[in-house]
Amino acid sequence: MTQLHTQVRPWRHIERRKSKQIFVGDVAVGGDAPITVQSMTNTPTTDVKATIKQVHALEEAGADIVRISCPDEASSAALKQIIPEVSVPIVADIHFHYKRGIEAAENGAACLRINPGNIGSDDRVREVIKAAKDNNCSMRIGVNAGSLERDLLEQYGEPCPEAMVESALRHIRILEDNDFFNFKISCKASDVFLSVAAYQQLADACDYPLHVGITEAGGLRSGTIKSAIGMGNLLWAGIGDTIRVSLSADPVEEIKAGFDILKSLGLRHRGVNVISCPSCARQQFDVIKTVEELEERLSHISTPMTLSVIGCVVNGPGEALMTDIGFTGGGRGTHQVYQAGVQAHRLKDQSIVDHLVELVEAKAAEIERLNITEQKSA
Repeated sequence: MTQLHTQVRPWRHIERRKSKQIFVGDVAVGGDAPITVQSMTNTPTTDVKATIKQVHALEEAGADIVRISCPDEASSAALKQIIPEVSVPIVADIHFHYKRGIEAAENGAACLRINPGNIGSDDRVREVIKAAKDNNCSMRIGVNAGSLERDLLEQYGEPCPEAMVESALRHIRILEDNDFFNFKISCKASDVFLSVAAYQQLADACDYPLHVGITEAGGLRSGTIKSAIGMGNLLWAGIGDTIRVSLSADPVEEIKAGFDILKSLGLRHRGVNVISCPSCARQQFDVIKTVEELEERLSHISTPMTLSVIGCVVNGPGEALMTDIGFTGGGRGTHQVYQAGVQAHRLKDQSIVDHLVELVEAKAAEIERLNITEQKSA
C-alpha cells in the first residue's frame, strides 16, 4: 500500500466505545480487539456432516465465530462431533431448555447464548452460569424485543428501549452476583429505530462488549440494507464489538455483508474493495459486466486491497490515485491501468478482466510476502 492509502485522516476516524474484553474460545471480543464477524448455521445440528460443511464454508468466507442452535439433547450431543472438525469457536444457541446450555458447555461450546426471556427461572440461569464457569465458556445475554419477559411487557405496555435495557441489566446482575463476568450482550429488534435506541442506552449503562445486529432483518437485499442502516449508525458512533447480519439467505452472505459494512466504515478490511462507477453513456467498456466478473473471480482473495474500475476519464484518474490498482476507460478500446496511483500501462478491451485479476493476485501475493517478512523480523 502506498503512503497515501495509509494516512490517518481525522475526519474519518471512529472512536470506539471502551468496553471490557472477553474471549470466545481464542477469539477476543471487546477492548481493543478488531470487531468480529459472525453467522449461524441453518442445517439441522444433528446432521453432523452438513453442519460441519456449512461451518467450513463460513470459515472460508472469513467468519470469526459461528453459532449453532441446540434445540434438543441430540443437537447438544452433536457438538462433540462437530467442534473437533472446525477451526472457529462455536457458540451454542440455547432457548427454553436450560439443560441444553449445560450439555453444550460440557460438550465443548466456546460460548453459550441464552435468551433471558425464555430460559426460565433465575435458579436455572444460575445452573447454566455454573456450567459455563466449570467449562471455561463465555456467555452472551441475548435480549430480543420479540421475547421480553412478561412482567416487563406488562410494565411498559410494549417492547421499547427501556424494557429491553432493563431486561439486559437484570441479567447482568444475575451473572455478576454469581461472580461471572466473561459475557457479552445483545439487545436486538427487527425495527431499526427500536434496536438502535436500545443499544445506545445499553452502551451508556454498562461497559460489557456488545454483540450488534438487527434481528430478522429480511431477505438478502432488503435485509442487508436494513442492517447496514441500523448497524452502520451504531458502528459510526463507536458502538459494537462483534456483529451479525441476520438474513433469510445463505449464511455465507451474512459474513460477506458484515465485512462489507465494516469495510465501508474503515473498521475492518478483508478482501478486495472494488470501487466502481454506475456507468453511463460516457463509459468506454461494459462496466457492470466487468465488475460482476471481477467480484466473482476475486472472491477468493482475503488480503485487503483496493481496485478502482471507472468507465471514463471524468473520475477514473482521480479514483486511481487512491487505490492499489486502478482501471480507467479510454477511447478506441484502449484503457489506462494504474498501479499504486501511478500510470502503469495501457490495455485493450478483450483482456480487461483476465489482466486485472492477474494484477490483483500478484499484488496480494506481494503484500502477503511482505507481511510474512515483517512478522519474522518482529
